[in-house]
Amino acid sequence: MPAQPVRRPRSAAGPTPAPASTSPKTMYLHRVAGGPAPRVVRAYDAKFVVTPAYRESLPDMMEAVDAIPGAPVAIQQVGVSGFKLPLRHPARGRRAAHTLETTVTGTVSLAAHLKGINMSRLVRSFYDYASEPASPDFVARLLEVYRREVGALAARLRLDFSYPISQRSLRSGLVGWQYYPAAYLGRIDEIGRVRRFIELDFTYSSACPCSAELAEHARDLRGVYGIPHNQRSKARILVELAPKARLHIEELHALVLRALVTETQVMVKREDEQAFAELNGAHIKFVEDAARLVYAELAEDKRIVDFQVACSHLESLHSHDAVSVIVKGVPGGLAADFDAFRSLVC
Repeated sequence: MPAQPVRRPRSAAGPTPAPASTSPKTMYLHRVAGGPAPRVVRAYDAKFVVTPAYRESLPDMMEAVDAIPGAPVAIQQVGVSGFKLPLRHPARGRRAAHTLETTVTGTVSLAAHLKGINMSRLVRSFYDYASEPASPDFVARLLEVYRREVGALAARLRLDFSYPISQRSLRSGLVGWQYYPAAYLGRIDEIGRVRRFIELDFTYSSACPCSAELAEHARDLRGVYGIPHNQRSKARILVELAPKARLHIEELHALVLRALVTETQVMVKREDEQAFAELNGAHIKFVEDAARLVYAELAEDKRIVDFQVACSHLESLHSHDAVSVIVKGVPGGLAADFDAFRSLVC
C-alpha cells in the first residue's frame, strides 16, 4: 500500500502564513539598503533644450476624444483668479503714475464641446501688454485679446488694486496718503459688445440724526450731556461708463466726497479733530441718506450710464450694521442684488 501523506493539525488561527521574504523590497522612488536601484529615476536635466519637434510631441488635452466628464454643457465662466503683477496706474493731471500691485481675475465662456481652455494664455496676455497704463480702456482691449486668442464668445476681466490719493487735513494743513480699494472691470458678450466699469470703496463717518436730536433734547430739557452715536462707514460704488467716455478714479472719488463729505482723515491735530466733529454735526445722515446723496451726484454725470451704490454703517448703537443699496434704475441694467455686506468692513 502506498504511503499516505502526513496530515498536520490546522491552527485555530487559520492557515500558516507564508514565510517572509528575506530579499529587500523594490521601491519606485527610493533606494532600500542592500536592495536594487529604484524603478523610477528622479533627475532634473537643466541642460535639456526643447526643440520645436519635441514641443509638438507633447500631449495636448485639447486633442483628447471623449475626455469630458460630467454633463457636456457650456460653462459661462472659466479662467484664473488671484494672479498678481505690477501695473502703472496714471494719476490725475501731470503727476507721475503709480505702479501698484494689481490682482487679476479673468474668465471666458467655454463651449459645450470643448474640454477646457489654455489658462496660461490669460496670464500671458497681461505680460504682453504690461507696459500699457491700467484703465477701463486697457481692460476693454484685453477682452478683445481674450476673445481672439482663447477663442471664447464672452469674457470678463477684473483688476483689483489699492489707489493712493493725497488728503489735506481740515485745518492744520497736514497731508497724508489715503488708500482706496478699487477695481477696473470689463465684460464682452457673445456679439462683441463691451461694457466698462469702475468700482471704488469710500470710507466715511456717519453721525445718526435721531441720536443727535435725542442728545440735544436731553441737554435742553434736563441739562444732561449726551454724545450722539457716530460710526465708521463704507460705501462701495460701481459705475458703468458710457461708450467712449473716460472717468478717472480720482474724479469718481471727488463725486463721492462731494456727496458724503465726512470722509475719514489720515493726519490730524487737535484743530482738525474739532473740525471733524463740526463737519459731522453739519452732515448727519442715516444709511438711507448716504445712498441718496451718492445717487444725486452720480445721476448728474453724463459719463456714467448706470451705477450701483451699497452702503454699510457699522453701528456703535447696535451689534449689527445698517445697510442700503441703490441703483440708477436703468431698464435691464445693474440690479440692487448686492449682498456682500460683510465685505464692507473698515
